[in-house]
Amino acid sequence: MCGRYAATAHPEELVEAYEVALDATDQPSRSLLRSPQQPPPGRPDHNVAPTKQAPVVLTRAPRGGGEDAQPVRQLRLLTWGLVPSWAKDPSGGTRMTNARAETVLDKRAFAPAASRRRCLVPVTGWYEWQLSPVARDARGRPRKQPFFISRADDVPLALAGLYEFWKMPDAAPDDPSSWVVSYTIVTTAAEPGLHRIHDRQPVALNPQAWEAWLDPGLTSPADVRALLDGSHVPGRFQAWPVSTAVNSSRSNGPGLVEPLPTDQLEGAVDPVTGEVLGR
Repeated sequence: MCGRYAATAHPEELVEAYEVALDATDQPSRSLLRSPQQPPPGRPDHNVAPTKQAPVVLTRAPRGGGEDAQPVRQLRLLTWGLVPSWAKDPSGGTRMTNARAETVLDKRAFAPAASRRRCLVPVTGWYEWQLSPVARDARGRPRKQPFFISRADDVPLALAGLYEFWKMPDAAPDDPSSWVVSYTIVTTAAEPGLHRIHDRQPVALNPQAWEAWLDPGLTSPADVRALLDGSHVPGRFQAWPVSTAVNSSRSNGPGLVEPLPTDQLEGAVDPVTGEVLGR
């Protein structure tokens, strides 16, 4: 699974790195948060949590472009946690932050978006919690050690995502702020090494697959499945333990991704060697 991630680039950096033609981050969709988001949407965020709005890359005709407008690659602010178009209310989005690659084309909530509304989620890296095989918390359960995972090279990290539109039932037909535009991150089985942290990981697409993944004209389930199946390339990532400060969605700042010294570890497993650290 992927329950938190860091997105620390500014919009102008994302436009360049992900070859975006239109920066539409000034046209946010409706937020589901009751309080103002911190940091504000589009600003560098070291702890992106479900229901927050975050930058997403997608290809579709620009808003208000008319019937003849052609699809272009855009950068937009969407809400994390997919709300299906048929949902009675948006509350279920908090349970749809991830979609399994193995079943995404079969599930009613995800299949329409998997066929026609795919996106890239630009991230610096993501967090995952490892269950210790030896250490226990105060309640006697396996201790959870957070890790931060990022690419080991300079290639931009783009997670495979799906997006969907949901309209507030009582809103005026022509009110653009009545639309909740949300996304989910597709996950798959963890590659060797990362499997010592968690048995799942996000699907990370290499740049050569971006255009096909974003293409709204690519609707064949077989083609979509091939893109997901071909995304698993072992050895692309590096991972290190970080402070439990990330456990709180209110925590933020670059300190969250800094490596935790070994002497502060308790029963964590090195993802490379399998060695238990800090017994």
